[in-house]
Amino acid sequence: MADERDPPIPVPESDEELLAQCRVETFRAGGPGGQHQNTTDSGVRLVHEPTGIRVVARTERSQHRNRSLALARLRRRLEALNRRRAPRIPTAVPPREKRKRLEDKRRQGRLKRDRRPPEPDEG
Repeated sequence: MADERDPPIPVPESDEELLAQCRVETFRAGGPGGQHQNTTDSGVRLVHEPTGIRVVARTERSQHRNRSLALARLRRRLEALNRRRAPRIPTAVPPREKRKRLEDKRRQGRLKRDRRPPEPDEG
């Protein structure tokens, strides 16, 4: 998500202001939906110019409904980009887990030592 150094991106309140910041592309949606989808440019792609975020809506038969869906998706993505993540607080490793890890390391070392070829006899 957003870094502490990055200033938050202002999200306009109205859809018209948000749409003014976007490049709107329409295309034939394709896929299921029959003749209507195959003949009209009902799919909508919005590219938010300041951030480069792209969203696509092509589920509805109407270009206007797809545009409002794409605006809602874009608004959610921008709000998620502005959301600050809480800093992670590392937890201490419990003593029992430390003992278990050391025992596993010792066991692994013994197994590797036992796999070595025998030392040649001096004689």
